[in-house]
Amino acid sequence: MSTFLIRGGSVIDGSERAAFKADVQVIDGVIATVGDVLKGDERGKVIDGSELTITPGFIDMHAHSDLAVLADPDHLAKVTQGVTLEVVGQDGLSYAPTTEATQHEIREQLYGWNGDAASIDWRFKSVADYLGYIDRGAPVNVAFLIPHGNVRMLVKGSEPGIATPEELTAMKAIVEQGMREGAVGLSAGLTYTPAMYADDNELIALNSVVAKFGGFYAPHHRNYGRDFLTAVGDCIHIAEESGAALHLTHCHMSSPQFHGRTELLFDLIADGARRGVDITLDTYPYLAGMTYLHALLPSWVQAGGIENMRARLREPEIRKRVIHELMVTGSDGAHGNTLNFETIVIAGVEKATEFVGMRFDEAAKRAGKEPIEFYLDFLDAENYKVSAVLHGGHEPNVRAIMQHPKHMVGSDGILVGNRPHPRGFGTFARYLGVYGRDEHVLTFEGAVARMTGRPAARLKLKDRGLVKSGYRADLVLLHRESVLDRSTYEDPRLPAAGFVHVWIDGISTLWDGKRTASLPGQAVRLA
Repeated sequence: MSTFLIRGGSVIDGSERAAFKADVQVIDGVIATVGDVLKGDERGKVIDGSELTITPGFIDMHAHSDLAVLADPDHLAKVTQGVTLEVVGQDGLSYAPTTEATQHEIREQLYGWNGDAASIDWRFKSVADYLGYIDRGAPVNVAFLIPHGNVRMLVKGSEPGIATPEELTAMKAIVEQGMREGAVGLSAGLTYTPAMYADDNELIALNSVVAKFGGFYAPHHRNYGRDFLTAVGDCIHIAEESGAALHLTHCHMSSPQFHGRTELLFDLIADGARRGVDITLDTYPYLAGMTYLHALLPSWVQAGGIENMRARLREPEIRKRVIHELMVTGSDGAHGNTLNFETIVIAGVEKATEFVGMRFDEAAKRAGKEPIEFYLDFLDAENYKVSAVLHGGHEPNVRAIMQHPKHMVGSDGILVGNRPHPRGFGTFARYLGVYGRDEHVLTFEGAVARMTGRPAARLKLKDRGLVKSGYRADLVLLHRESVLDRSTYEDPRLPAAGFVHVWIDGISTLWDGKRTASLPGQAVRLA
C-alpha cells in the first residue's frame, strides 16, 4: 500500500513541537499532505486515525541487526516497535569489509552478538556488497558504519601493535572506499580486539577520511568503568583533530564511582561543543548491558583470535595471570574493573542450556567450582560462544542522560541467544510508554524526536525522520495510551504493545499489529 489517507490522527511530526490533529495523505510512497484533505480528495484506502497517533518511522542509532536484516525476514524485534531504519556495523566489528579469512574470524568472534546465519549468501566482502544485499529487500532500511576493527584486521591482523605509516595509508584507503560505497561513518570498539590495540593517532587519521565525506565517528570508547571520563575526552579529542562529527554510542554512566555525577559528562560535551565539535549521543533505557562473554578478558590474552586465546588460557601460568587481573587488578576488557559474578547472567550458550538465565556465581555453585574457575572453563567448553547480561546501572543517571538535548535512541539490541537482553524488543516502546507517557521524564513529543528527527539529522537524511510533505512515508500509527514494552529479562522476546500500523515508503510492514510479508527496506547511503 503506497497510496492511502490517515484521517484525523494526532500527528507528532518528529520536530519536538506539540502534537496536532491532521490528515496525512500518502501518494506513491511519499507524504503529499499534512493537513485537511477534503471529502472526495481521498486516494487509496482511508484509515481512521482519530484515536491514534501518527509519527515518523523510528530510527535505531545503535543496532546489532547486521545478520538479522539479511536472515530474518520477520524481524519482529524492531518492526513491532515501529522501527523503519537501523544503523549497523557498530562497535568496530561487522561482516564488511572482509576477506574470506577475516570474515571467518569475525563470524567466530561475533557469535555472541549475532549468532551465525547459514541461510545467507556469505560471498559479500565489501561495504558495497553488504549494502547491495540489503537492496534486495529487507524488513527495515539499513545504514552502515565502517567497522574500525575490520579495517585493522585487514591490514594488521589481530595482533597488538601501533600501525606503521604504511599500514595507516592502507587503512585510510579501505575507509575511503567504504565511504564512497555508501557508509555513513566509522565505528570503533576500543575494548574489543583488535581495535583496542590502536592508538589515537590511528583513529584521527581514519576519521579525517570520514570527515571529508561528512560522516561521523561512533566509538564504543576505551572505558565505561573507572576511566569513563578520560575515554569520553579522548573521543572528543579524536573528533576535534580529525574534523569528524562525534556520536557517543550507548553513552551510559554505570560504574559506581559515577552514580549521580552526570554533570561531569555534560561538562565534557559542552566544552567539546564550544571547541566546535559536533557531538550527539544515544542510550538504551535499561540498567543492564550485554555482550559476548570473553570480551571481559584482558586484551593481551585475546590477541590473534579465538584459537590463540584458547591455547593461552590452557597454560597454567597464563591462566593464573589472567585470574589475577580479572579478580585483583582489573582487566582492560572489563573497563579496568574486577569481575563481580553476582552481576553477570548467562544469556546465550552453544551447549549447556541448563545454565541459561543463571547468575555466574549460582552456575559455578551448581558445577561445584569457584566462579572464576567456572568462568574460564565454561568459555572453553562452550567454544567461546557465550553471551551474558551484565547488571549494574544507575537509574538516576539513565534518566538524566536521556534528557540531554543531544540525546537519541539506540537499542544496542542483541537479538540472538537463549535469553538475550529485553532491550532488543523493548527499547522504543519503553521510552514512549514508561519515560514519555507514564513518568514524564520526557515529553511524549520529545521521546518521538529522539527516535526520528534527531537521528535523521545526524544521518543527514533529507527526506526521512519527519511527518512532512515531500518526505518519504516511513510512518508509524500507534495507540498512545497503550504503547508499552512487554519484554523482560525472563521473557525477552515479547513484542511491544500499542503499535498498530508501520510503513516504509508507504509499504506496510505491520498491519493491525501483525507482521506483513513485505520487505521494502533498502540501504540508506550517505548523500
